[in-house]
Amino acid sequence: MSSAVLGARNLSGCEHRLALDFAERGDAAASDVSPEARRRIEAAQSHRASVIATLHGFQSGQPADTIVTVDDGPHRDRVEQTRRAVESGAAWIFRAALPTDAGRGRRGHAEALIRHDGGYLPVIVVNHRVTTPTSPDRPADAPAPTLRTSPLWGWLPELDATRSFRSQRRDVLRLSHLTAMLDDLGWGVDAADRWGGLIGLDADCIVAVPLTAAMDAYAEVFARRRAVVDGQVRTGPRRVAECRSCHWWPRCEAELVERRDVSLVVGGSQSLVLQDAGIVTVDDLATHRGDPPADWPGAVSFDDAIVSARCWVDGVPLARRGDRPYVRRADVEVDVDMESYSERGAYMWGTLLTDTTDPGRDVRYRAFVTWDPLPSVDEGRSFAEFWAWLSAERAAAHAAGKTFAAYCYSQQAENRWLRGSADRFHRVVPGVPSRAEVDAFIGSKEWVDVFEAVGRNFVCPRGKGLKRIAPVAGFGWRDDEASGEASMEWYAAAVALDGAPQDLSQRDRLLVYNEDDVRATKVLREWMSSDAVLDLPSSRDLLSH
Repeated sequence: MSSAVLGARNLSGCEHRLALDFAERGDAAASDVSPEARRRIEAAQSHRASVIATLHGFQSGQPADTIVTVDDGPHRDRVEQTRRAVESGAAWIFRAALPTDAGRGRRGHAEALIRHDGGYLPVIVVNHRVTTPTSPDRPADAPAPTLRTSPLWGWLPELDATRSFRSQRRDVLRLSHLTAMLDDLGWGVDAADRWGGLIGLDADCIVAVPLTAAMDAYAEVFARRRAVVDGQVRTGPRRVAECRSCHWWPRCEAELVERRDVSLVVGGSQSLVLQDAGIVTVDDLATHRGDPPADWPGAVSFDDAIVSARCWVDGVPLARRGDRPYVRRADVEVDVDMESYSERGAYMWGTLLTDTTDPGRDVRYRAFVTWDPLPSVDEGRSFAEFWAWLSAERAAAHAAGKTFAAYCYSQQAENRWLRGSADRFHRVVPGVPSRAEVDAFIGSKEWVDVFEAVGRNFVCPRGKGLKRIAPVAGFGWRDDEASGEASMEWYAAAVALDGAPQDLSQRDRLLVYNEDDVRATKVLREWMSSDAVLDLPSSRDLLSH
């Protein structure tokens, strides 16, 4: 009989990581976590505790024996408290711990169990948004709403036309996992009417997630994952997005490099297609000429994959797509970089202004920042000041007959918080623009994404991140530990977030990091416009080898 016992987090992600964790650590839950993963875990725990306190507060008027919060302590004691609460028919059981089922190989816990139709439904709390507001101008012929939500104070799900569901597979898998455990214990509800509750970052409702149809897919996933940890399914390293934060990556990378595995230069799903076609190594791909494999995804350029492999073999960092790269330039150029913390908000808008027509004008870095722990209304104040400054510089350039452009690296993040700040603070904080004003700026030719320009102009075998590309242009960061993940740790210390020890020196560190990011964008853009970029080989040259 299998000895593998899996929690819900073992049901998604890299199968090879799961196999290594179990084979080398003896437990599928024994995986090390990176500082960034630890930060996310701690933030999620804090959010869950806050939401549970809110839910409990809504039930403060109910008889004490119908509302149970399981105490901290050994797992065995927590399971026993949960069992007694179920046997007593408690209406809400907060921080429920389910007994580990060694035979079926399941373990799990729920932020809450709600009594419903003689059984219990699981409720989980997650630290990301699970719904998106729908437009108030919803057309009359739009599809009827299917999402059901419930108020936080009780299980009363109804159709909700004001939101749409941002479904994430891992959330549905966890609810399905808990539902299976409740069913096995005899604590579940009728199999024809299975639901789970999901509370997201906004914590403004309980999303009712239908699970009846999801249970079959869960059973298949669970069976395969158990087979992986039991060694019945062979796994091996393959480079995927998850590798960036995996503690096994140095070991896997060494193995992949030694065998020159093709996944080093293409995406995970693309590498499977290539391997099925007999293109196993980077060298195989670099020398391949002819049509792509039949299952090659149409949205991905096969020529780019070959060029990436050729670059890897030749030790070339980038290849030009055409003769000369192009990025829009202007008389007055402003580089912009936003710093945010998870989904709580954007605490800094860093800027660097360059007037290319006036050598006497200083290239000046300026940051608009709030050090009030997020979320905070002061975030709206700093954003309003940033927007006023940017708008004034833009207007001044136009008045002087000069062209203007503002630049960012990967506008998806900046656009999200430009719009989000307008949505949250317009008419609340003076000076915050409307959503329409923000959208007009984003849609203009004066808002330039250098990340997109890099993608248009270069094949990038090692990725298109700023810290991958800017060093090719000769830029280096002053802080050797500078990264998006590290900045999260620095910010938590800078503002004593969630009770963390305060370290005011981290504020200066964040300002240096942000300034280097905007300077990196400027250096990269100017390099792309210079003759120095012509030292790189072109894709055409590499494909002709």
